[in-house]
Amino acid sequence: MPLDRERIVAAAIALADEGGLEAVSLRKVAARLNAGPMRLYGYISTKQELFDLMVDEVHAEILPAEQPGDWREALRILAHRTRQAALRHVWLADLLGGRPTLGPNGMAVTEAKLAALDGFADIDTVLRAVETVSSYLTGAIRREIANLRAERVTGLSKRDWQRASGPHLTKMLATGRFPALTKAVHDGTDVDAETSFSTGLDWVLDAVAAKLSRPPAV
Repeated sequence: MPLDRERIVAAAIALADEGGLEAVSLRKVAARLNAGPMRLYGYISTKQELFDLMVDEVHAEILPAEQPGDWREALRILAHRTRQAALRHVWLADLLGGRPTLGPNGMAVTEAKLAALDGFADIDTVLRAVETVSSYLTGAIRREIANLRAERVTGLSKRDWQRASGPHLTKMLATGRFPALTKAVHDGTDVDAETSFSTGLDWVLDAVAAKLSRPPAV
């Protein structure tokens, strides 16, 4: 079967899904496709270019079929779809943030974010709002993925880790040096990752809402 960019990117994503970004190289992708590595250079110049194409391909999974009319719902859906994509492709967490994605799918996701807020504030406020929501997404997703990776590496679930760490934590809290942390440990409610993500997202969207004002009708 002849090579093309789509097959190369699909093979790279499959390798990354199986073993992370460290499992991706032009040589390994070529082997997956039963092709010589030099053949790939006719389509992909560098590994970074390959990573960019992989990220853009995953962004196609993020963009919803329809754009909701409500700006808050539009941003909420994009946020949850980004998290879901990252849970399917955990390597995405390592490539979120930084310079914007300039592929067609990445640009379409950015367009959807900006379009959701179009007309509710001046363009600089809209840009800062989108940046703020995106920063929350990046941080929350990376934290969740880091916990999932820790479970994989240690073999301990969150509950197992808490039980194993319990004696040390109890000893440290008993010193009286950490009263606020002690209150959080004893009185705080432990929630699952999705609830935590949704709650934090709602708070960020509340902050965005406070900065928006629909321009007066002419």
